Amino acid sequence: MPTESPLASLRAAAEAVRQQLQVNAFDAAAVQRLSEFIEEQRPIVKDSEKQGVVMALGCFLGQCLVDTYGGTWAQGPDKTTGVGINRAHFFNPFFRVSEQLAKGEAESVVKFFAGIPDRLTATPVRKTWIS
Repeated sequence: MPTESPLASLRAAAEAVRQQLQVNAFDAAAVQRLSEFIEEQRPIVKDSEKQGVVMALGCFLGQCLVDTYGGTWAQGPDKTTGVGINRAHFFNPFFRVSEQLAKGEAESVVKFFAGIPDRLTATPVRKTWIS
């Protein structure tokens, strides 16, 4: 039996979450529901479950970025999986989910998602120093 491609695995995980959240699309309304779900789960997710929760919900958030902003699943410069948009921007949906799970509404995936258009119109800043 052939192994599933990484892209197919990401999409399958996103689809499973879409069904669980009972939303019709991977869009801004779905991200709002995702944020509510994260807040519901924050007090009850066990440490041993966090990685799996972040992976599943991150796939969902990533697919929302792909469908809404025309992104593509990609590997970042640091070898993390995320979503590239316009060949100039790279977003890590797994990090964004883990931040809200850890810190709550202050790190809401809704705020992050709503801020994407501004980030896309800004000129990416290139570091000119060595760090």
